[in-house]
Amino acid sequence: MTQKKKIAILGSTGSIGRQTLDVIKQHPDKFEAVLITANNSCDLLCRQAAEFNVKNVVICNESRVDEVRRGLSGLDSKVYGGMGSVCSLVSDPEIDIVVTSMVGFSGLESTVAAIRAGKTIALANKETLVAAGDIVMKLARKHSCDILPVDSEHSAIFQCLQGSHDAKIEKIHLTASGGPFRTWDKEKISSATKEQALRHPKWNMGNKITVDSATMMNKGLEIIEARWLFGTEPEKINVVIHPQSIIHSMVEFADGAVIAQLGYPDMREPIQYALSYPERLELNNEKLDFAKLASLSFYAPDLDKFPAPALAYKALEKGGNMACIMNAANEAAVAAYLSDRIRFYDITDIIAECMEAAEFIAAPDLESIFESNRQAYAMAEKLIAKNLTKPQTRQFLHK
Repeated sequence: MTQKKKIAILGSTGSIGRQTLDVIKQHPDKFEAVLITANNSCDLLCRQAAEFNVKNVVICNESRVDEVRRGLSGLDSKVYGGMGSVCSLVSDPEIDIVVTSMVGFSGLESTVAAIRAGKTIALANKETLVAAGDIVMKLARKHSCDILPVDSEHSAIFQCLQGSHDAKIEKIHLTASGGPFRTWDKEKISSATKEQALRHPKWNMGNKITVDSATMMNKGLEIIEARWLFGTEPEKINVVIHPQSIIHSMVEFADGAVIAQLGYPDMREPIQYALSYPERLELNNEKLDFAKLASLSFYAPDLDKFPAPALAYKALEKGGNMACIMNAANEAAVAAYLSDRIRFYDITDIIAECMEAAEFIAAPDLESIFESNRQAYAMAEKLIAKNLTKPQTRQFLHK
């Protein structure tokens, strides 16, 4: 009998974490959750720990440790508090795979700890590679650590490359749904509310990533993630709008052949593939019926309406800590937008302003990445608080 893979889920109460547990539930003979973490969602964390009989549970908000302990009294789960506990527990020798699904930059520290422990990483936290891609990939090579993508687009690319025998990649085509505002004009988008931004036409995701999809910054982050995951030069990474979200990404080879990965929008498929790789398992999901697809359409992105991908290319062109600055400013701006403190296009204007004004470091180490994140986030917060945002995205991109 094959031994179960022991799984740690960092961010188990979020969208990816919940779907990871659903995959584990479908294959109890293959996988076992041995560590789950959450930031604040105590009730759901306790329910998950009880249902899956999880050995170790961490609530990152240390002020709520006693609340979780009360919720799990009488059970065998051990409860810990704080990010330090997460970073310590991911090195547990029995853990095989660490699913990194914390939101935003907060996932970097624990992902680095798991890499240093030599764990296989099922990477759902794209900001880890956006903020510190060069550093993280070098660490992974040093510690012989496999990083398997969970993002649907990067999982698709990874799957397309299986059996390619290191064939030369001519281009990576990242598909994007276009978000809820794909057909809106710029004037209408400028007054879009958070409620409208959160109505994604295809994917059911957390609030932050859904707003990122609306601005197309999510695609910007994915451009940077693809650059580091697959070692592909930025000019070979292309974005194409595909509203049906059936093709999750494509790889074009030197001979002109294009391989695509298709499926209905369901994050459990890439999650399961990362957990089971290289094996493929059955999944209780909707299967494609090609006769009912009717047609698949593709468009070039409108970078005037959605300048975020251009900011990502600019960050890669500059290098150093620029992508970290971009990501930190985006996190602050999206949080402000979700709190009704700024308007939609203020998000990219704040990012552009921070990228222009923040301290640039050409060859950052991990410590300076954390400091760059702190400084850029604070700079964005200052702009938001004092309403100092200028409509300067276009000017910055053309410098």
